[in-house]
Order: sequence, then C-alpha cells, then structure tokens
Amino acid sequence: MASNSTTVPASKQEHKPKNAEGGIHSFLLYVKQHWELYVIFLLPALALTLIFKYIPMGGILIAFQDYNPFRGILKSDWLGFTYFQRFLSSPDFMSYLANTLKLSVYGLLWGFPVPIILAFLLNRIQSKGIKKKIQLALYLPNFISVIVLCGIVRIFLSVTGPVNLLLGTQVNFMTMPGAWRTIYIASGIWQGAGWASIMYTAALANASQDLREAAVLDGANILQQIRVVEWPAIKDIVIIQFILQAGNIMSIGFEKAYALQTDLNLASSEIISTYVYKQGLISGNFSFSTAVGLFNTIINVILLVSVNKIVAKMNDGQGL
Repeated sequence: MASNSTTVPASKQEHKPKNAEGGIHSFLLYVKQHWELYVIFLLPALALTLIFKYIPMGGILIAFQDYNPFRGILKSDWLGFTYFQRFLSSPDFMSYLANTLKLSVYGLLWGFPVPIILAFLLNRIQSKGIKKKIQLALYLPNFISVIVLCGIVRIFLSVTGPVNLLLGTQVNFMTMPGAWRTIYIASGIWQGAGWASIMYTAALANASQDLREAAVLDGANILQQIRVVEWPAIKDIVIIQFILQAGNIMSIGFEKAYALQTDLNLASSEIISTYVYKQGLISGNFSFSTAVGLFNTIINVILLVSVNKIVAKMNDGQGL
C-alpha cells in the first residue's frame, strides 16, 4: 500500500531562526572569504589615521631635546625634563594655568546646560514649521568661522559699536580684563549651543509618547514631565558629553582666544594654548612649546580618567 506522506521541498520548508552564535559564525566566515573588500574599504581610513595621528606623535621627543631643525630629532641634544622644570618654575605659570582653568570651568558650567535646555524647549513646540525655523536660526551661528565671529564681537563691543550706542556709553570692552572672559564664554554659547542641542533633540524623539500622555492625564506639570519622561531619554548622552567636555577642560583652542586678545586684556586672556603658539611659531622655541603642550595633554588625560571614575561612581557604575 502506497504511503500518503509527501516530502516537502527544501525550498518550501520553514526556515528556523538562526541563533546569535550561528549568525556571528556566518558573518566571520563571510569576512574571511571576502577579506580583500574589507581591506580596500578600511585601508584609506587606517592610512590617514596612521599618517596624521600616530606618526606625528614621535614629535613629542623634541620636548626632551634642545631641538635643532637642521640636525633633526635624532641628532639633537637630549636635555630630559629641563623645559618642563623651566615652565613649572616660571613666575607666569600659575597665571596661565589659572586663566585656562577659569575659562574652561566657567565655560563648562555656563555653556553645558544651555543645549539641554534648548532641546527641552524645542521639544515642547508642536508646530513642525515653526520648530524648523527656530532650529535653523539656532544652527546658523555654528557655520560662522571663528575669525569672522571675533570680528563681529569686536565691532559690536567697540567704542562706537551698537552696545555702547544702546547703553549710551563709550567703553572699550575688549580692553577690560574683567570683561574678556565673559565675552569669550557668551560668544561661544551663542555660536555653539544651538548646534550642540541636535543630539539631545534627536534623543528626545525616543521619549515615550504614551508615558507623556499618561503624565499629562495625571496632572503632571512641564517640569514633572521633563523629569519623569524626557530626562531618562537623554540621560546617557548627557553623561557621556559631560565626561568628554570635563576631560577636555585644558584643551582650549588658541584661535579664538588669540583673535580676541589685546595688549590690555592679557591678564585674563593669556592661556596655555596661546602661550604655546607664541613660544613655538612666533619665537621659534620649538622644544619649550612642545614641552608645555605635552604638559597640557597629560593634565587633560588625568582629568578625563578622573571625571569618568567620579561620574561612574555617582551613576551606578555607568561611565564612558
């Protein structure tokens, strides 16, 4: 008697989902078979990183040498930590360090919360058209170059500028050491806060709408909605950004500080990066400026590791 059972073709058999281990194995097998494609794809990025990031690190050796451009790094006389001791024992060392720390810390304290607040405010706007126009106005300053921005600041704060005309005064704010730090930080917030709010605005899009509607029905006000619904959506990004910015406290680019400097505001505007620029490129003290820059980098690394550990302890072990 013939059997009534039929054989289901392999193409029509139900496919069973692959487990994670099988998927990883298949991916590794595919990479092994087509490794040439991955090498071609990654080679330009690896070459650029090697050439412009790692090879130049060998230049830090001149911080320990009496560097002579004609003799080169390998033949210049070795001095050890002479230039480090010279900088640390300099009477201006504490002034440069204090100016750098004040500018960075005040900039972090005043500038870091602004993009987060902007993101919360933008998230409350219901009209997409109005929201896009406001975002465009907030993002535009980011595309102004540093030099153009400094020129605008100088014009606005000059003796005959709009600020003095509005106040009815004739004060040259750019020559006031006490006002320079505020000018630097305020102009930086105006230029970068809108652009920095993008990542927080994108993260807020993942906030649960159901939870927000439930909070509204329960009578929660705006601050309570932010604390319960919206803040958890951006908390991790805020922590990462804070660690990165706090770890770069000593990394202030010299361009803006140097462009806003005058002879009369040097008491507060002379920071380590501008000092390195002047010593290295203007005075030609390559070894000394490299030693100062290396000192600055070491402090940055220590701050980054320390802040990461502190935030991890305060945030249930979650850091970078």
